[in-house]
Amino acid sequence: MKKHINKVFVLVALLLGTSCADDYLDTIPTDAVSEEAVFTTTQNAMTALNGIHRMLHIRFDSQGQAAESGVMIMRDVMGEDVVFTTTGNGWYVSTTRWLNHVNENSGDVRFVWRYYYKVIGNANMIIANIDDAVGTQEERDEIKGQALAYRAWAHFNLVQMFAERYDAAGSNSQMGVPIVIEPITEGGPRNTVEEVYTQINSDVDAAIGLLTESRNATSHININVAKGIKARIALTQGNYSVAADMASQAREGFELMSESQLYQGFNSVDNPEWIWGSRQVDDQGTFFASFFAYMSVNFSSTNIRGNPKAINSELYNMIPDSDYRKGLWDPNASDPDLRDPFIDEVTLSTFSKYDYMNRKFLAQANASSVGDVPYMRAAEMYLIEAEALARGGNDAEAAQVLFDLVSERDPDYTMSTNTGDDLAEEIMVQRRIELWGEGFRFYDLKRLNLPLDRNGANFVESVINGKYTEPAGSNNWQWRIPIDEINTNENMIQNPS
Repeated sequence: MKKHINKVFVLVALLLGTSCADDYLDTIPTDAVSEEAVFTTTQNAMTALNGIHRMLHIRFDSQGQAAESGVMIMRDVMGEDVVFTTTGNGWYVSTTRWLNHVNENSGDVRFVWRYYYKVIGNANMIIANIDDAVGTQEERDEIKGQALAYRAWAHFNLVQMFAERYDAAGSNSQMGVPIVIEPITEGGPRNTVEEVYTQINSDVDAAIGLLTESRNATSHININVAKGIKARIALTQGNYSVAADMASQAREGFELMSESQLYQGFNSVDNPEWIWGSRQVDDQGTFFASFFAYMSVNFSSTNIRGNPKAINSELYNMIPDSDYRKGLWDPNASDPDLRDPFIDEVTLSTFSKYDYMNRKFLAQANASSVGDVPYMRAAEMYLIEAEALARGGNDAEAAQVLFDLVSERDPDYTMSTNTGDDLAEEIMVQRRIELWGEGFRFYDLKRLNLPLDRNGANFVESVINGKYTEPAGSNNWQWRIPIDEINTNENMIQNPS
């Protein structure tokens, strides 16, 4: 592969207006300074790093491609817990039907591939140059550590979406994704899944070694975030002791939100439970290219007014009445006599109302889709720790960690007496409830080699085009490589259909 850094001029808005399939590999991660100046000082390099932070909540080619929050929506609507009540104005409908991700010509497939490799390409620029930047060693370590964590995080997302699942009992010699760890302008062949995970772990471990608890904002990556990423990786690989340990360490210093905070809309990085999230401000709003333009209950978009997102009715019925989280959805929204009055308080009369619709996510206002997006919460770390302990055979410890979380959500919850697979399943139900809509369900089904099963719930056949099931381990669990990459990278091999 040709390895060099292209000479380019001052770049604005992170080079979003790109055209060729491999251009994500050679961008300069800054919107304020030239290439010649960007890595001369740690101050300028931090500006470049801030460009990556901002890449998590900006618009790409279409309004449905709202960076990480857009991919979060895609991953959840492919599961069985987020229900489309109607087709609305069409956004994400082909994704929930399992049609979009297996179409190599899909703009969304191209977006997801390019998006994560843009993060990697920008991180590589920083990693390759930061050691020579003028500044303190602490500043260089913080910048490099965050860039390494981003590179690990982006490869981790790519390999989970575009490759077969990691099998802890196998050799994992199946095709993964290309590993990119240098500034380059040409794509390479697909590495094996095992090789990709080896690189991911190497990067995140190096990041943990460089980072501290200190950071400028919740949108930045510190040691807690890096350990949380490591916990996710270890859980996916079935490395349960590491997953439990890293999750426990990641949530240190973060308290679970209160009952009142639970109903504040999951839209503020000031929530004490948020370990990592993007803060959005009014003058940087992305209008319809926003998580809250599709997932909130109150933003007055055509999509929200016509297609409010609902919870799987079977999952909702698993939530005890004493659990505060049950109030995050309204099972009687279609009936004016039984409807939760909260719905009328935050929406207009023109908003459609369907049973089990969500009230978890609130945008800033009816006319504003601004809202902070959660990427990692302490609750997730409790759930990772509990699941890892249970699957590792430590039932008593797992039950205690689960109790520490759920008792804060449900005052009537008692310590679980389940063991083994039953305890693990109880934890997974809690995970589905707690993390609903936050982008995890497709990954969970795939890593556990479970089938998609939407039967018996409130799915509308015409909305999902009859897509109620998908067998575990089928080829459809792998996203197709975008056709542009196939055409321009002679080393690339497409996933089987």
